[in-house]
Amino acid sequence: MTAVRIHSPDLDAAEVAWFAPLCNEDFRYLGVHDGDYRSSWENTSNILLSADKLGFRNILCPSSYQAGQDTLTFASAVAPLTQHINLLAAIRCGEVHPPMLARTVATLDHILKGRLTLNIISSDMPGMKEDSADRYQRSREVVEILRQAWTQDEINYDGQFYQLANLSTEAVKPYQQNGGPLLYFGGYSPPAVDLCAQHCDVYLMWPENEENLAGRMKAVADKAEEYGRTLDYGLRVHMVVRDTEAEAREYAQELLSKLDLDKGDEIRNRSLDAKSFGVSLQSEQRKIADDDGFSEPHLWTGIGRARSGCGAALVGSVDQVLSKIERYHKMGMRAFIFSGYPHIEECKIFGEKVLPELKTCSLPEVYGRVPASTPATPLGIGERR
Repeated sequence: MTAVRIHSPDLDAAEVAWFAPLCNEDFRYLGVHDGDYRSSWENTSNILLSADKLGFRNILCPSSYQAGQDTLTFASAVAPLTQHINLLAAIRCGEVHPPMLARTVATLDHILKGRLTLNIISSDMPGMKEDSADRYQRSREVVEILRQAWTQDEINYDGQFYQLANLSTEAVKPYQQNGGPLLYFGGYSPPAVDLCAQHCDVYLMWPENEENLAGRMKAVADKAEEYGRTLDYGLRVHMVVRDTEAEAREYAQELLSKLDLDKGDEIRNRSLDAKSFGVSLQSEQRKIADDDGFSEPHLWTGIGRARSGCGAALVGSVDQVLSKIERYHKMGMRAFIFSGYPHIEECKIFGEKVLPELKTCSLPEVYGRVPASTPATPLGIGERR
């Protein structure tokens, strides 16, 4: 499979991240809420700090208008407690006025000494249904204003949603140089791809068959080339990894063993992105899956029966999962955001069994935004202890 044009073609490592379930989305059995796994400061910070100690290089702190915690408040509280891990904080464009958001991000970046990355989210506001073109135009304006705030002495902007003139940015410079925190972005519509290609650094995808993923990467790379840019690429996918494939498959089925189908539909449909093109592609994966829910070897779509968004998991033995990650890396992926249910238990399993076999990196260091540090795990992808 031919690799696409990427920003870091010779990088033999990958940024391996975990997931902090801020949005009340942690389970022992999918679709069955358990108070022990509720979204709380105690539970979620424990997951993040465990990921830090295990050597994960980043962690996604998501954002939702549903029940859960505020992303930036959580990130600012946990930041001083971390040692090495980056925080990938999700920001919903339009939720905070862009100059104020620039200041907030810069403050958090200084607290983290440059260990901040941003996941740009373009979605409807609560209770509103907006035209897709308007949503992405607003997101584009937010990103362009952030860049001005971080790289120029003044903001001067005349857009559809924001008009700003002679606004000093002296006090809003981030810790990271050369443009501020890296911007990670996921979206499948033409306006989404265009926005990412022009302004963002890492294009994130949800799990699909390898052929489909390669096609999406090429389409984004072609669009980025029109702007004279190259991007890096990443994958957000769940994990069920055990010593043997049989054990992994057994646990995957156990996760679904108490799911009420109507409850699963309710969980999926309540999300603001439930009708998005990206979510529909996850549904297509379930339709082409075999009787056990696999759409290709080791890619299990059962997760999507109880959640919107990322709806598949890599299921297999340690060696099988490592081989799958190696294939993705050869395709050109340089960022991985993994998760599992329950998140603390699966974080420890992956962190102890799989992570030590991977060579990891911090993409802000690769991009020269912050000084390089010693990698947390020294082995190359494909090497075995």
